[in-house]
Amino acid sequence: MSDPPAYDPLASEDRWTLDDLIEIMARLRHPEAGCPWDMEQDFKSIAPYTIEEAYEVADAIARRDMDALKDELGDLLFQVVYHARIAEEDGLFAFADVADAISAKMIRRHPHVFGDAVVEDSETQAASWEAIKEKERQAKGAGDLPSVLDHVPTALPAMKRAEKLQKRAARVGFDWPDAAQVIDKIREEIGELETEINDDAPQDRLEDELGDLLFAVVNLARKVKVESDSALRQTNLKFEARFRFIERMLAAEGRTTEGASLGEMEALWQLAKTEAEV
Repeated sequence: MSDPPAYDPLASEDRWTLDDLIEIMARLRHPEAGCPWDMEQDFKSIAPYTIEEAYEVADAIARRDMDALKDELGDLLFQVVYHARIAEEDGLFAFADVADAISAKMIRRHPHVFGDAVVEDSETQAASWEAIKEKERQAKGAGDLPSVLDHVPTALPAMKRAEKLQKRAARVGFDWPDAAQVIDKIREEIGELETEINDDAPQDRLEDELGDLLFAVVNLARKVKVESDSALRQTNLKFEARFRFIERMLAAEGRTTEGASLGEMEALWQLAKTEAEV
């Protein structure tokens, strides 16, 4: 068995670098001198942590906590280094190949920056970006019957995947002309859901109709250029802040939410909207 990497983090400079991080990962994975838990991991076992770290980055941004953002970006970067190390051990690719691939992709998709192409505004640039991505997808191939919906990952959060599917369909003209018609569709879906609820429909029917409603709401967000997942994340934070305000106000009276009426909590909710500014 080979000796562990000749690396002593305690002897490094005060400010760590990306090279240090790559070496630390190699040491953690070393079969003799590494960490038992880290050595046991593979792509599949680490993937949930990668997703979790991406959400924590988004959470720090939503909370406008820049110190937390710095830390969470580091955690996310560590995930990239982790996957790259596993791939290197399997003889697939290394971190340098990851950096090379993304650099080449960014240069290829920005011909107006790294080439002679000209774009008038961000909307034109976005269209150019999607056109280049489409050519890349076609080059990869997608089976006997290619679709504009190919390569939209099924593992994406449902709301984000709905948005991506809608954008793909919109590129070939399958889209509502404006937000007003999407709002009409939302009203229609609410009516259908109400009918199912009033008819005491089985759970699968309720799930189906609720899914249609949520899909239409995502469509509306796209039409008004609002990122649906970000909007819901902000609302979650707002709800949390207001509900915590209710708990604090009740606690000041020696009470809890369990002993308060809905009317009392609603009054405090309205107070939170004005006094707490949340």
